[in-house]
Amino acid sequence: MSNTLFDKVWDAHVVRKIEGGPDVFFIDRHLIHEVTSPVAFLGLKTRGIQVMEPKRTFATADHNTPTINQHLPVEDPLSANQLKALEENSKEHGILHWGLGHENNGIVHVVGPENGITLPGATIVCGDSHTSTHGAFGAIAFGIGTSEVEMVLSTQCIMQPKPKKMRINIVGKLNKAVTPKDVALYIISQLSTSGATGYFVEYAGDVFEEMSMEGRMTVCNLSIEMGARGGMIAPDEKTFDYIKGRKFTPKGADWDKAMEYWKTLKTDADATFDKEYTFDASDIEPMITYGTNPGMGMGISNQIPQSDTVKDGKATYEKSLSYMGYEQGESMIGKTIDFVFVGSCTNGRIEDFRSFASIVKGRKKADNVTAWLVPGSHKVEAQIKEEGILDILTDAGFALREPGCSACLAMNDDKVPAGKYAVSTSNRNFEGRQGPGSRTLLASPLVAAAAAVTGKVTDPRELMA
Repeated sequence: MSNTLFDKVWDAHVVRKIEGGPDVFFIDRHLIHEVTSPVAFLGLKTRGIQVMEPKRTFATADHNTPTINQHLPVEDPLSANQLKALEENSKEHGILHWGLGHENNGIVHVVGPENGITLPGATIVCGDSHTSTHGAFGAIAFGIGTSEVEMVLSTQCIMQPKPKKMRINIVGKLNKAVTPKDVALYIISQLSTSGATGYFVEYAGDVFEEMSMEGRMTVCNLSIEMGARGGMIAPDEKTFDYIKGRKFTPKGADWDKAMEYWKTLKTDADATFDKEYTFDASDIEPMITYGTNPGMGMGISNQIPQSDTVKDGKATYEKSLSYMGYEQGESMIGKTIDFVFVGSCTNGRIEDFRSFASIVKGRKKADNVTAWLVPGSHKVEAQIKEEGILDILTDAGFALREPGCSACLAMNDDKVPAGKYAVSTSNRNFEGRQGPGSRTLLASPLVAAAAAVTGKVTDPRELMA
């Protein structure tokens, strides 16, 4: 029988099938952070039980951590209590913990791959929706709720119905200045934010084969924004080269044995999907969103669509434009912006900062722009300094902050003020996502850089040699 990549990984982890119900599903790696874990640990304490397999759980502080002065005590009492709880719970149960200041600390979906916790063919969960990021390695990865966090801590399993299967192919070659973020935003604009609901997506075709591992992480990260349970890409030599020698990857004979299995992780030629799409890479240009969900995106040179041409309901669409202060048929080019945010689990890796620096080099930050540049981890921060990127940013008038989720979800002090516009490399542009009343334009690091130096929405191709 022919199987998809998803089938192969899923079926290998089913402990028990329940007739007419969900599968009892084994979890290889469990990532936790300070926000969704305290109540789960409280549940364990109430029931008088321990974490079943603490060596499979990894803790890092990221969601509501400050991105300046991390060496000082955290001022917000809720955040401070959550961080303390993560540290104490990890210590009590023998879980590896990377708190503020630790060299391995950073955003959970950045530190997992860079430390070799994320491996092909693994099952990975976390109390965070963008756990889908790890699917870039050929893993099945998805977000879970707090009660499910407790379930995994106590049993190393979770009860899950098997999703349907979707494949998205993009063939051909990408145009100038089109990044993985643009590819993801394009797909979401075509399918809508509910177009993949109930599915697990496999990305295939020329574009994903050519894409870097960091780019693949960006695409898989945004799978959740079209309603998918997760997304994945078959592992290949790029994958193996990326993970080899990292802290938690197999070594020696164990590596050779793992490689034998990993090389089988691809969809069989005659396997079938419940739904399949194919797009032409040449149709994609640098993207930007204009509304209040990630599906409301367009090529940066286009005009905001008319309400009778969009997939959302007319009333919802018009409400969204009213919130943003935009009109149907307008161009986004030239729209004044106030903030630029580069970071998050979507675009907080070294490749993203290299892209940003390629535009700002030799230019100056616009006076009307406040920029928050937040690396996804201390390792990314170190690379920024080692590669001379920090010098480029400093010369252009930018400052680098410390690692954390930051303005992606505004759970710390990095909040965009009401009414202000932010070009953001993060993943969501819901009303108030980056601060009460804030207005978010999702974009790639190249588009963010172009806005940062011009003070307005600008096609990055105009600034590229």
